[in-house]
Amino acid sequence: MLKHLLKSILALVVAFSAVAAPASAETALKGAGATFPHPLYSKWFRDYQAEDPSVTFSYEAKGSGEGIRKILAREVDFGASDKFLTDEELKGAPGKLLHIPTVIGAVAVIYNVPGVGSGLKLTPQALAGIYQGKITRWNDPVLAGVNKKVRLPAKEIVVLHRSDGSGTTSIFTDYLSSVDASWAKQTGKGATVVWPVGVGAKGSSALVKQLKEIPFSIGYAEIAYALENDLAAAALQNGSGEFVKPSVLSTLAAAAQVMKKLEGKEQGAESDYRLSLVNQQGKGVYPIVGLTWLLVYQEQRDAVKGRKLVEFLIWQLRKAEKMTSTLHYTPLPSSWADQVEKSIRSIRMPQ
Repeated sequence: MLKHLLKSILALVVAFSAVAAPASAETALKGAGATFPHPLYSKWFRDYQAEDPSVTFSYEAKGSGEGIRKILAREVDFGASDKFLTDEELKGAPGKLLHIPTVIGAVAVIYNVPGVGSGLKLTPQALAGIYQGKITRWNDPVLAGVNKKVRLPAKEIVVLHRSDGSGTTSIFTDYLSSVDASWAKQTGKGATVVWPVGVGAKGSSALVKQLKEIPFSIGYAEIAYALENDLAAAALQNGSGEFVKPSVLSTLAAAAQVMKKLEGKEQGAESDYRLSLVNQQGKGVYPIVGLTWLLVYQEQRDAVKGRKLVEFLIWQLRKAEKMTSTLHYTPLPSSWADQVEKSIRSIRMPQ
């Protein structure tokens, strides 16, 4: 009898403790968008959760177009895009959207040409010609002329491109539009375009997979995808006439040219970081470079989520920089940090 009574009392104590003791609440932050920075963001989310276990992240890397769509529909707490929204697109948003720049990345022109190795050089006109379907074989005189030391095969070029709404495509076509007038007029730039030729792939990972499987193919992807998959990346001729490969240093050189143009311009909490970095002039500059942004509403609807989002954004700005270059991304210029933090701290919570 006494033993049964003690068991009953113990059960009541345990039940009461479970009700009375507050559970360690988790704040789930949901995002979607760009594949361009996905390798880096995945690491950031893991590392930040180690510092603040009260936060969890879920992220769908389905392309910038999907990130923009979901944030405009308020289906996520943050969108991710390598394409900035136009004034018209921003006017259609249900609230004021901020573009918070995170890192700079290079779009590598990758190829799978057996026997060629990693020494391929491409002029802007050659790259545009390939994607327009004007240059169809690897031994075309336009390619052979700048690759005299490379034995190019008389094989047909298999052109690969993204089929989804892609910020990487936005950067790539922005570059082609800036260097080739016929491309600008006939195809233009954007997260989606009507491609003159080629085979589509949904997402950077899918494009890389196709390129590895298809001999004599060419495509484009953020440099991290190229390096992680041990793919050859072409040296592109920049505005100064140099042939430059994508790297952290050549990407930073492009950003430095943009900084020179912005020097002396007054910036505040409302700084507009919707900038194109492609086709910058200068020594050592890689020409296909772009910013990537997190899209967040200035007026948050959930105070707890909003505060956690702000804390994460400041952490990635101030503390995550060291891990950026190890994954082949280029950190923002140090001169931007204070202004970007002002933009982050302009995010407001509901009363």
